[in-house]
Amino acid sequence: MIEVPETFARSTVEREGETGAVWLTELPGIVDELLRVWGCTQDGEVMHGGVGVIVPVRRPDRSPAVLKVSFPHPGNVHEPDAFEAWHGRGAVLLYARDDERFAMLLERVHTSTLAEVEDGDEVVSVAGRINRRLAVPAPPDLPRLREQTDVWEQQLRTDAEEFGDALSRRTVDAAVATVREVGREQPDLLVHGDLHGRNILRAEREPWLAVDPKGCVGDPAYDSGALLKSRGLGILEADDQGKAVHRILDVFAEAAEVDRERVRRWAQFHAVQAAFWARRHGFRVARGGPLLDLITAFADNLAELLVERA
Repeated sequence: MIEVPETFARSTVEREGETGAVWLTELPGIVDELLRVWGCTQDGEVMHGGVGVIVPVRRPDRSPAVLKVSFPHPGNVHEPDAFEAWHGRGAVLLYARDDERFAMLLERVHTSTLAEVEDGDEVVSVAGRINRRLAVPAPPDLPRLREQTDVWEQQLRTDAEEFGDALSRRTVDAAVATVREVGREQPDLLVHGDLHGRNILRAEREPWLAVDPKGCVGDPAYDSGALLKSRGLGILEADDQGKAVHRILDVFAEAAEVDRERVRRWAQFHAVQAAFWARRHGFRVARGGPLLDLITAFADNLAELLVERA
């Protein structure tokens, strides 16, 4: 049986409580059963992401693959649906799925990520090109982003009232306007939902392939938000942060072949969401203390910088 990585086990229990602890006790047996059913043999050390373990395996024909088993969570439900729709176009191939166990047998790629590339323009450009390739007509049963707009708007208003002067009214109003004017009219295109450098890995079949999609449907420009937030360190180190932010928007919009104004608006909406989320929940990398303060201040500044210039 596999040995569950200690850091993964600890973070799962911290996040999911007793339900997570029970699932962890069952996980080695789940992996063993899937290896048997799919005729695979383990071929390396167990790795993990935020919500799942990844086991390198060999398929019956000895070709390499990985077995991914995720903690059962609504956010993971449509990942295999997205992979099926893409058929390897810009993303890893799906070989088999077990929805009851939240498990997939996937194409094996390298562990190095796009986030490790030093050239910031290259990171954003590659992400934009991947975004463009993933924007295919979506299956009918995937969640539509436009269906979340009422919830988004209500949460923004609740957060703005609760956290008072955290962000200017103009900044919050801009995010609300995006929800109303852009969010409610979106195309039926497949959207990754969490597209950033750490979710784009080096591969053999293509230079880069996407992993860990949320599998939602809407405006491809929506994915600019996660990417921009992930470029935080480079933005913080820039002499002119406003210029650095707008450079990212320019490069992404051109590479993804999406409307630059929609990119800006979605990115600003994501930044406002992140600023309020930081105050309400913190983040996995920082639940409190100086690091959370730094992240919160960055999100605040990003939300302000992205408001349309007069």
